[in-house]
Amino acid sequence: MYPYILRRLLLIIPTLLGIMVINFMVIQFVPGGPVEQMIAQLTGDNVEATARFGGGSPQETRDTSQFIELGSSTNSRYRGAQGLPPDLILEIEEQFGLDKPAHERFLIMIGNYVRFDFGDSYFQDRSVAQLLIDKLPVSISLGLWTTLLVYLISIPLGIAKAVRDGSRFDVWTSGLVIFGNAIPGFLFAILLIILFAGGRYLDWFPLRGLVSSGWDTMNWFQQILDYFWHLALPILSMVIGGFAGLTMLTKNSFIEEINKQYVITARAKGLTEQRTLYGHIFRNAMLIVIAGFPSAFIGIFFTGSLLTEVIFSLDGIGLLGFEAALTRDYPVMFGTLFLFTLLGLLMGIISDVMYHLVDPRIDFDSRET
Repeated sequence: MYPYILRRLLLIIPTLLGIMVINFMVIQFVPGGPVEQMIAQLTGDNVEATARFGGGSPQETRDTSQFIELGSSTNSRYRGAQGLPPDLILEIEEQFGLDKPAHERFLIMIGNYVRFDFGDSYFQDRSVAQLLIDKLPVSISLGLWTTLLVYLISIPLGIAKAVRDGSRFDVWTSGLVIFGNAIPGFLFAILLIILFAGGRYLDWFPLRGLVSSGWDTMNWFQQILDYFWHLALPILSMVIGGFAGLTMLTKNSFIEEINKQYVITARAKGLTEQRTLYGHIFRNAMLIVIAGFPSAFIGIFFTGSLLTEVIFSLDGIGLLGFEAALTRDYPVMFGTLFLFTLLGLLMGIISDVMYHLVDPRIDFDSRET
């Protein structure tokens, strides 16, 4: 198993590089880059018509009147640059590092990423690494606890439905599964706010932040309670929309295995139902469930938590990446892409290790990667 893990770890390098190359090439053709964002501020097309200069230090605003020459025009390739002197456009390009050829910018970026130096945000006057570190607690909290609860609920429920297929229990729990599938997580989140967060009825749970303002002054037990008090509604809204699919996947996987010949043989040998279920069926049926764990975790960690972060005012990486895409904050965009791609590849390796733990008969070392 160890040689296989080593090969997979080495394959992360070309895979990660290929993904970064493709996305970097795509970004070159996307209109509305950071230069256009700055031009929109200078010309007053943006809400905040100020230009921010300098990297790493507090950025100073400049009076746009000294740059805008009414009646003048430029041959700039940037939309909305008419009326701005070419020297200013070159200065903005130099500020964002866009005065260099694309291939040179990519090589510089990859060289920095090898050292885990993601650069500085164009518009937030902070390093990308610091932004990611600040947002990670929210995203990890949502992703980890939601994934854990979804699996803890779905797997036992799916097994119980498979064993009692067609019974009254199966019928009633199918109604719960249909309910979870029918209601989107963000809609359920709004309902929870109306019912329990002061929206209209009860005011039991907070609406903002991961912890309360006086969290540092609490003892460890109070801190834990406060932490889960803030997470209760966001996690519940994400779990209700995530457990249904996994429950049906688990049920169908177990039903398929229950009807196979080796199960009939095991029962004929006099094995108890419990030993047949967990000693033989469980290992085979759980493989397909485990296979979906990495994508489920990454999906909940990033895309699945975006609307939840917005609704409950939780400032996580999902919201950070979404805002960076809107503002064309390339360092933040590529920093979050690098992080989630790396996490996804590592989770794939963890999934294979879990395959082997569930069913030791699976030998990856004998296969080509």
